[in-house]
Order: sequence, then structure tokens, then C-alpha cells
Amino acid sequence: MLATIDPIALRLGPISIHWYAICIVSGLLLAVYLAQRLAPEKGINPEHILDFILLAFPIAIVGARLYYVIFQWSYYSQNPSEIFAIWNGGIAIYGGLIAGAAVLYWFAKRHAIAVLDFLDIAAPGVMIAQSIGRWGNFVNQEAYGKAVSQLNSLPEIIRQQMFIDGSYRVPTFLYESLWNLVGFSIILGLRYFNKGLRQGDVTSFYLIWYGLGRFVIEGMRTDSLMFVGLRVSQWVSISIIILGAVLLYFRKQRQKADYKMKN
Repeated sequence: MLATIDPIALRLGPISIHWYAICIVSGLLLAVYLAQRLAPEKGINPEHILDFILLAFPIAIVGARLYYVIFQWSYYSQNPSEIFAIWNGGIAIYGGLIAGAAVLYWFAKRHAIAVLDFLDIAAPGVMIAQSIGRWGNFVNQEAYGKAVSQLNSLPEIIRQQMFIDGSYRVPTFLYESLWNLVGFSIILGLRYFNKGLRQGDVTSFYLIWYGLGRFVIEGMRTDSLMFVGLRVSQWVSISIIILGAVLLYFRKQRQKADYKMKN
């Protein structure tokens, strides 16, 4: 049997610190740092970013867990004590995004910040945080695909950790992590090299890019709930792709209208 990584990174007496939590918190801290650096570009006080995170993060975690539990209710209804055992993994990114977006809308309105400006500076950090967070799934041996005969092209540590239930598994966590890393790099490139970006363009790119990647990768997984021929997360992916495309279309139409008025 191949050796696997201990999900617990550090034990301090009765307290156990899990790798899963380290990945999530590391991604969050980087996201906050990036958003604070970008905030002045939109005339947003960097302190508002920290205030928002302190409010939104716990709510997003609850939303992510609630989403996961709802769609795995057949298990949790039989094991109610496991509902709150978040340290064992089992949070859904889409649940966190939905809850976080709701808080962001409320927070932005309360502080007279344009919602799209807030989203534009948050998008790069969210994407890199998602990339880092997937490695928590890796340690917990979740978010994987079908059984395969071998994974010779991958580093030994990934091969060992992806040996689950007697078979190697397609490392879909890795695919999504890399997809998000590429998306993060593209967003930074767009921000710094494309001076023609308008309000909402970065948000639109994030929605379309993440949605496309998640739709394809989710189809490779074997641990997701099916609904009307597709996995639930694939339906959500389709929804955010459409949302991103509609947002991009209307922003471009408004840009054209503004140009005509000026000329």
C-alpha cells in the first residue's frame, strides 16, 4: 500500500491543525493582500477589504458547507454528527461563492462602493485562492476522477495520494488548480497590459473562465451529484458562464452607446 499524507499538519495537545484549513486560510490571506493592493485603483479604501473579509469569510464557509451537506444529504441524514466536521473536508466552492457574493452586494451598497468595482478587484484573489484551496482536497483525497491504471506522468507524491480504494484516480483537483492558476495569470495580464478594460470586464472573464473549466473538470469527477443528465455543479457552471457573457455583452453595449454620445 502506498503511503499517503497525514491530513493533520500539526498537533498541539488537543488541537489539531489540518492541511485542509492551512490551504484555505493561505488562499484567503493572499486574496486579501491582492485585493488591498488593487483597491486604490478603484478608489476603494483598503480597510474596507479587511472589514468585508471578516464579515464574509465565516458566512461563505457556512454557505459552502450548507451547499455540500444539502447535496450529500443521503449521507448526512444518516450521520448528523458529521455535518459540522468541516475539518474532514466537504465544502462546495459554489456555495461559498454564492454566500460571499450576497454579502459583497450588501456590503458594497452599505459603503457606497460600485459592486462591479468591488468584484473586479476581488476576482484575481478569489481565483488564486481557489487554486490553492484545491490542494486541501488533494490532502483529504477528495475531488478526484475515475480509476486509471497508472499516473506515471505525475510526481510521486501526487501518485501516492491519488491511490484511493485500490486504484489510481484521475487528479481532477490538480486540473482545476492549474486552470485557476492560468486564469489568475491571465487576469493579471489583462489588468496591467490592456488599458482598454472597462468596469466589469475582469468579473466577466472570471465568471466565464472559471465556469468553463469547472464544467469540463466536474464532468471527470466521480463524487458529484447528478441532476437531469449533468452534475449539479455543471448546471451552476452553465449559469455563471451565461451570467458572465450577459454582463460582458451589456457592458460593451453601454460602451458603444457612450462612445456615440461623445461623438
